[in-house]
Order: sequence, then C-alpha cells, then structure tokens
Amino acid sequence: MDNAPVIRLVETDLFERQVRLRLPFRFGAATLREARQAFVRVRIEDASGRSAIGMAAELMVPKWFDKSPDLSNLDNDDQLRRALRLAADALTSAGSGSAFRLHASVEAEHHARAAAEGLNGLIASFGLALLDRAILDGLCRLQGVTVIKAVQSSLAGLDLSTTPDLDGFDLPAFLQTLKPARSIAARHTVGLVDAIVGSEIASADRLNDGLPESLEEAIDTYGHTYFKIKVSGDIDADLDRLCRIAALLDARVPDYALTLDGNEQFASAEAVEALLARISEEPHLNRFASAILFIEQPIARAHAFDRPVTSLGRFKPIEIDESDADIEAFATARRLGYTGISSKSCKGFYRSLLNRARMAKWQAEDGRAYFMSAEDLTTQGGLGVQQDLALAALIGMHHVERNGHHYVDGMAGAPSGEQAGFIQAHADLYSSVDGRARLRIENGRIAIGSVIDAVGLGSSVMPDWDSMETMPSGRTEWHSKISRSI
Repeated sequence: MDNAPVIRLVETDLFERQVRLRLPFRFGAATLREARQAFVRVRIEDASGRSAIGMAAELMVPKWFDKSPDLSNLDNDDQLRRALRLAADALTSAGSGSAFRLHASVEAEHHARAAAEGLNGLIASFGLALLDRAILDGLCRLQGVTVIKAVQSSLAGLDLSTTPDLDGFDLPAFLQTLKPARSIAARHTVGLVDAIVGSEIASADRLNDGLPESLEEAIDTYGHTYFKIKVSGDIDADLDRLCRIAALLDARVPDYALTLDGNEQFASAEAVEALLARISEEPHLNRFASAILFIEQPIARAHAFDRPVTSLGRFKPIEIDESDADIEAFATARRLGYTGISSKSCKGFYRSLLNRARMAKWQAEDGRAYFMSAEDLTTQGGLGVQQDLALAALIGMHHVERNGHHYVDGMAGAPSGEQAGFIQAHADLYSSVDGRARLRIENGRIAIGSVIDAVGLGSSVMPDWDSMETMPSGRTEWHSKISRSI
C-alpha cells in the first residue's frame, strides 16, 4: 500500500515468565498445571531513522502445538523458542518494507526452515505471529495510532500477495468496514476435569481464593451466557457429562449458546457423527443441542483433511483449529465442507484478517454461512489477553472464548508495579483485588474500550521487562526425538 511506512526490524529481545495455574486445565489428552509465557520486545526503525519499541506476549502451551507423546513439556517449550528465534532471524534479514511486506517476504521460507528442523506449521506460525505482532505494535507506536486505525487505513500494508485466492477482492475497502464494538461477550471454557457444580468439590480441596471454582460458580460470578465445552471422544463419558452440564445451564441460564470443542479427540468423521447422533437422541439434551453454534476441530489433524466432512455439517457447522497450520488451511478446509475457522493470536494477526476477508468474499460468491470464531489459548492478563481481544474485536467477533482468567489468578507472576500500571491504564478491563489485576467480566461481557483506544496493539502500558527471565536458547533433544519418530 502506498501509505504504508517502510520500516525494518533492528533489534529483538526474547523473555519468559513462569505461570502457575490455580486450577488444572484439561484439553484433549493433556492436563495443564503450569506453563511459560513468552514475551517479545523489538525495536523498529523507519526510513528517516525514527525508531520505536514494539511488544507481544503469548503462553507457550505444552501439548497443543505438537501433541506427540514422545515429547516432554520442556521439549514443547524448546520447539516454540526455536520458532521465535527462526522468525526473528528471518525478519531481521528481510531488510526494509511495510510491516506486512516483511511478513510476506519471509512466511514461506520461515515455514520451510521450521519444517526442515521438525517443527510443524502451528509451531512455525507461533514464532512468526509474535514477531509480527511486536513489529505491528511498534509501527502503531511510531505513528501514534491505534491498531484499529492502522488496519483501517492500511498502514501495515496488508495486501493479497499471500492469498492469491482473494484475487479481485477489494481489500482496502473491506478493511475500512472493520469497526470493533467496545465490549465483547466472554465464552466460558468448561475443561474436561472442571467441576460442574460446587458440591462436587470437597472442602479440603477448596482454594477459597475469591474466584469461582466450578461452572456453577462462574455463572453466578460473571453472568455468562456463552460457553465452550470440551469433549473427550469417549461417547458414554461425554454424554453423561453433557447431560449434567445441560441440567445446570437449563436451570440457571435463561438464554444460552455454546460450542463444542473436540480438540482432535476423534479419529474420523464417523466417530464424531456417533456422538452427535447420541446428542440428538437424548431428551435431556434437547435445549442444549439447539444451543450449539458450531463444533471445533473434532478430528485429529493427521486425518482432518483426509475426506469431506459434509455429513457432519448437516448437524452443526464445523470449523478447523489445530489444522490451521498455514495461510492455505482455510481454503483447503472449505473444499472439504468445513465452513469455519478459529482466530487465535498465536497463529497470526494477518492470517485472521485475511481469513476474515475470505469469509466475506466466499459468502458473497456462494451464499453459504462461513464463519470465524475467536478462541483462547489461555491468554494471560496484561499484554497477551489485550492483544487477543483487540484482534477478536477488529474482525467483528461478538463473543470470544476466555479461559486464562479462570485457570490463572489474574496477572499471576507479574510484579505488583506492573499489575498496578495495567489496572490504572485499563480500568474498564481489570478489577483490583488486593493489588491483583483480575479480568473484569460483568453480565457476561468484557469492556474493551481502553484496549481498542490504546496507541499500539491493544495496550497503553509496557510490562516490567526487568522482572522477566531472558529466554534460554533451548535444548535440542526434541529434534532427535522427532527424527526417530518420523
């Protein structure tokens, strides 16, 4: 784009912070109790020599990006660290260009280089996504604008060079139509080991930390009306659990909507159909079944694109999540009968925008109801959750899965001064409890006015860099393990 400033990446620093969960979070076959949060800080410079700092943050969630049982959580961390370093190296060597041109010039090569080292597309995307966001944040700060303004005015130089299937689409005009709301509904995650009602939790096991510990208590505390429910692939166990959840929702929430997340726990479309048939046949799930909006990635990524899923779509719309490994994934999924795709900041800011453009183009072409959803990978309070909220609002999402605030107590791990800074700058987003910054959810909604009004990508303040650990270079054991398993 002609008005996109020419910039270059001058410097990159990588940091980490340990995050401990207050409640175990089980998704698929994995149970998360702690993780590392990655922080990226860059310095960019424009053609006149002006420079600015940009930043990004994301939790490094074990057993989501690569679910190989041969790899430990430490192996998974090192895979993501390596992807960050590969992306930083590629973008530093890319020279000068618009923010998006820098991304586009390295995307294919970055994925190829990552694949050569045994890193899959989701891992490669993680590294490039964080560097892209930090560069975009720096660009917004350099220009003194919000990320909303930067996107609407094509300041980042977003174009169709990586999505030739959008040829002929008026992208600049489309970007100008993106006008985020100032609040968004929180879709509450119900993990596979979460208590449904408070009476399931023994007194001795109670945390008593002032936060809800069961689905029932989360509804009472936050006023949720949107829910995301994990299923395990064990149909009998799933049906029993779904009936108990439905009984609670039917009794406590006058009007609710929900999504089901398969987290790749089904080997085939037939296995998913068996669960859906049982849900349809169960009288206790009548209202529950009618409230399902869509089903998220039920089939394992190794088989998700083996054959069409049109039959599944007759029950409810189906979207991909873990199969979204590169910019071509949505187009591939569309040909197989999937109509939706998730947006996650860890997969790419630009990818979400371009997939949103695809959705608009395809609906105009064939009239089908394509959709996007905003999903959470336990984004943490502070920089990470705010950047993800900015993206979700920008692409027009009415609700977003939020789970980091439930499984982690506020900005746990961040020093008190950093938390105070975020509370002061984003008072609509956080409440302060004994100095702890906790996400504010009222009547099921999150106020995000301060997020979309912030100069930069979602945050008016920077984290306390001095309190973080410098990211280690990482071990290499994961590479040999992958090599042996291929």
